[in-house]
Amino acid sequence: MHKKRIRTLHTIIILLIIITIISLTAAGAMGALYVSKVREVSRLQREKEQLIAEQALPVLSVDVESSKTGDLDPGVEDQDMESAAGIAAAGEDVELNLDDASIAQLIQSKEAEVEQSIKDRMKELVTSEDGSPLKMLRSFFPENLIYSFEDEYVFAPVLDNVNKHSLLDENFEKTEDGLMQYVENGTVTSHTGIDVSKYQGSIDWEAVREDGIEYAFIRLGIRGYESGKIVLDEFYDANMKGANSAGVKAGVYFFTQAVTVEEAKEEAEFVIQNLAGYDVACPIVFDVERISGGKGRADQLTQEQRTDITIAFCEAIKAAGYTPMIYGNVVCFTRLLDMTRLNDYEKWYAFYDDYMYMPYEVSCWQFTEKGNVDGIPNNVDLNISFKVW
Repeated sequence: MHKKRIRTLHTIIILLIIITIISLTAAGAMGALYVSKVREVSRLQREKEQLIAEQALPVLSVDVESSKTGDLDPGVEDQDMESAAGIAAAGEDVELNLDDASIAQLIQSKEAEVEQSIKDRMKELVTSEDGSPLKMLRSFFPENLIYSFEDEYVFAPVLDNVNKHSLLDENFEKTEDGLMQYVENGTVTSHTGIDVSKYQGSIDWEAVREDGIEYAFIRLGIRGYESGKIVLDEFYDANMKGANSAGVKAGVYFFTQAVTVEEAKEEAEFVIQNLAGYDVACPIVFDVERISGGKGRADQLTQEQRTDITIAFCEAIKAAGYTPMIYGNVVCFTRLLDMTRLNDYEKWYAFYDDYMYMPYEVSCWQFTEKGNVDGIPNNVDLNISFKVW
């Protein structure tokens, strides 16, 4: 943890140096442009004086005494006096007197103003209620997906050829009950759901539906991350029957540890066989999470291998007449999978915060693992989807 804090401090220092260099460069460019404009004004002023001298233009004058005699119409004398004063002011030479020291002082003032503005923004991001160095970095580098991985910060580029969503940050709202919503023009357009497994225990699905839950992703099974054995979730049957009976739309997910395309197809076949007899309106999800600590049998797969495995599963599900979906977090969608090859499949994104940090197109966002829903005795994952199935 101490090592990570040191690296965080180093990252912030480097960021400050980069921003300072950028601000100095910008201020220098502004200063050079300003000097150029001053010189241009001086040159034009000299040309004007020379033109006046060459053409011997008459000098504008105002006979103040005659204006007092009443020769002019009532009110006109005041207007003429103001016009004359305006013309005189417009034609008056302005001496700029900007030497090198004055210009340098101006540039330093602008540099200090820019630097202070940046520091204020950084302080606001880090010291806010939900602030962190990571959130600060994300604010300053929108062209990257930034996350912590094995005690280091990773700056993954946002890929141009991966489909992007059109959701607006300001449209996400959290209710007093802790539910996330997406609101457009005063109307809630998102849909609330959960995902469950044996860890939620026995569920009262009627109570779940009455609490406003529209759909549920139910764990069908897993492949053991050490043994490689495929196992059916012991609460799968009860959960599917309960959700179907209560009118809660159901989808399923399978936690993969396949290390070959053949094993991925085997997992898909296992899933398809166990869907028989149930109403499955929502997608069939391939959970590609990585086991922490390098303990999983699939943890050493290359990005290409894992992507091949994911495509094999999804295509088998699609061929069986179901909608495939891929579940993952920011690590999955930047490091584990080649997202440029997965545009054809729906995504379910896990990120636990009050903002959805993901530019890529997703159908569903799992925003907390500590939700409370009537009819479920333990904490449960809460999701919002941006479509219906």
